[in-house]
Amino acid sequence: MYSIIEYKGLKSGYRCGYCGSGDGKVSFGMWSHALTVQDYQDLVDRGWRRSGKYIYKPIMNQTCCPQYTIRCDSTNFQPSKPQKKILKKMGKYLCKGDLPKSPSDGELMDSLCEDAGSCDAPATCRSEVSVSVERPVETAKSAGPEKKTGREQTAPPKPGLGADPSRPPCRKAKEVRKERKLQKELQKQSGREAGSASLPQTEAARPPPSSKTIEELIAESLPADAVYKLEVRLVRSSPPSSQFKATFHESYQVYKRYQMTVHKDPPDKPSESQVRLVPVCFDDPEFTATYSQSAALYAKYQTTIHKDSPSECSESQFRRFLCDSPLEAENPSDGPDCGYGSFHQQYCLNGKIIAVGVIDILPACVSSVYLYYDPDYSGMSLGVYSALRELAFTRQLHEKAPRLRYYYMGFYIHSCPKMRYKGQYRPSDLLCPETYVWVPIERCLPKLDLTRYSRFNETPEAVDVCRVKELGKVLVLHKRTVMPYLLYARKRTGPSDEETVLQYAGLVGQQCAERMLLYRA
Repeated sequence: MYSIIEYKGLKSGYRCGYCGSGDGKVSFGMWSHALTVQDYQDLVDRGWRRSGKYIYKPIMNQTCCPQYTIRCDSTNFQPSKPQKKILKKMGKYLCKGDLPKSPSDGELMDSLCEDAGSCDAPATCRSEVSVSVERPVETAKSAGPEKKTGREQTAPPKPGLGADPSRPPCRKAKEVRKERKLQKELQKQSGREAGSASLPQTEAARPPPSSKTIEELIAESLPADAVYKLEVRLVRSSPPSSQFKATFHESYQVYKRYQMTVHKDPPDKPSESQVRLVPVCFDDPEFTATYSQSAALYAKYQTTIHKDSPSECSESQFRRFLCDSPLEAENPSDGPDCGYGSFHQQYCLNGKIIAVGVIDILPACVSSVYLYYDPDYSGMSLGVYSALRELAFTRQLHEKAPRLRYYYMGFYIHSCPKMRYKGQYRPSDLLCPETYVWVPIERCLPKLDLTRYSRFNETPEAVDVCRVKELGKVLVLHKRTVMPYLLYARKRTGPSDEETVLQYAGLVGQQCAERMLLYRA
């Protein structure tokens, strides 16, 4: 089984959906006619990412918003407090059936949603400010001297009279919170030294907080006696399973509503191009002539998910973007029961699809591709909830396939503040854009605070171990014949394409270049 690749080269000068630059995006691209899961795993580990059958790799030191591949170790993942709140919110909704009155997160989609705690935090801070400002005032009143002043018995001072001298001076809520935290730490320290007698009985007898697994927390969010029942179904999208075909129309309608509501895409408009049929054949002139146009269409969707450029919510676009996949389905005996390849995870509320997570299951990871959901449920933080479910799913697959332990969340974009939410899933690593080694995100963030582009590998002499060493061994598909590039170069007539092939091999790495077939006309 071979991967068949058509290299498209450099694409530059197109709009960035993250910073708004009209021509700041720069990337390499290639069209994948077929792709093994191991080849795609190796490509992802070199900064590539797919949209449908189009695969692209940002030029990190040139593009306006560098996109760093990020992965989370699911086996050591522990949800944060904001993430636990999302699970509790889901459980509360399933029990009582009351949706939040307004969307609490304003979810916009990349590979995942961007509200992993970042949107709940402002609400929490607002409540802390109100409590921190009011409570010291009440304490000052009750703890004041028994002799009351006349000002305390009269109405508040009239405008222009200045601050009330009987009350403590106003302080910032941040300072008050710091003081409280310090007092708590001192109290705990004195309690450890003096024993439990120095603490209130309830405080001393309180057991330490339990650390529940993500599976336990998810199970708690799915009560057996709930009003609603939430089920997550895994269906293979390529090749499409019978269940995928049966639910295709319903799933597409959710996608269409999501794109129109969240991304403001115009509704579907029929066009003649949607019914145009072209034979899939490398030597067919019409098929070859439309490759560039087709690849450009994929690139339009691929490089950013938050694009503002108009696109039709057509069924054909839905198929190309989220259903078509170059990945070959594989079911090895030592792999997970579901096998490897491309899938949809359908979130069904009482049998109705309310959200769909598009994922790829690869030998070492579950790679998140996209999430779309019914806008009526935007207040449920489905982006965070689905990410937590996909992390738990990765852990489940790991039990059968020990190598499969990572959850890939797409790209981390530090230069775009609203896209930093992926860094809240810990422990996480970022991919060094020069040596392609994984570096803990804690070591990367200080560098990204200083500059948009950074080499994370701290060893100066380290290089890409899969760099091109023998160009002649790169496999080429020419006139339906597989041959090494060395032989192809001897047979080739016309200008040399060595520079193009060298660029391709350097981007995919020597190992992939010796396994994948580079199509040459």
